[in-house]
Amino acid sequence: MIGYDILGFNYINRSLSWNKIAFTNFISSAFSNTIGFALLTGSAIRYRFYSTWGVSAVAIAQVIAFANFTFWLGMFAVAGFLFLIKPLNIPTQLHLPFATVRPIGVIFLLLVAAYLLGSIFIRKPLIIRGHEFRFPSFKISLAQIVISSFDWILAAAVLYVLLPSNRYLSYLDFLGIYLLAMFAGVVSNVPGGLGVFETIILLILSSKVSATAVFGSMLAYRGVYYFLPLLVAAGLLGLYEIRFRTENLQK
Repeated sequence: MIGYDILGFNYINRSLSWNKIAFTNFISSAFSNTIGFALLTGSAIRYRFYSTWGVSAVAIAQVIAFANFTFWLGMFAVAGFLFLIKPLNIPTQLHLPFATVRPIGVIFLLLVAAYLLGSIFIRKPLIIRGHEFRFPSFKISLAQIVISSFDWILAAAVLYVLLPSNRYLSYLDFLGIYLLAMFAGVVSNVPGGLGVFETIILLILSSKVSATAVFGSMLAYRGVYYFLPLLVAAGLLGLYEIRFRTENLQK
């Protein structure tokens, strides 16, 4: 996930040391992933740190928008591909207008294609109050898709290895289920997709694996992927604030 912000600074042609970017991205990602409302939680933390290191408010806003868009690009690319080649049946309880995820996959891939085409053909920047906004280069756009896709693939692997028995379920099949559940959870704007994510996983996997065992695996996943990073991030944030205030008092 650190690659999101590194690419963002590359996009705005601004340099900042990787250790500062890594520190900021880890804390903002841990808080936004667990609490939800990424544009508020993660953005506030990014602004807090990047502004301290001399990055302008406009540049920070561009990095935030870039990182959030990168997050979705990976989802659209991986889910679009999987939904197309391995169309998963959508649980009727979700009340969606599609029987399978294939139409959703087509829409996702069209969005990715449109973005890549825009990076090739739309060269003229948009000027708003003297500030320039432009499409990333094709090279950066591809890097966005690769980094974000890798992030989603690794995240799904965490839960997959925690499942009590996955011999009847290939990783690719599970990845499609995971992406559908995560998409629903993120769109719901419930903190961390709590409840929405678990419900979809249970609805689909309960016929193959014990619901109790799946739920236990998802609790472990929450601990590994959400709460452990949040505890570490909160500790780092606290230490930084103590050090920052101490240095200011000594001046």
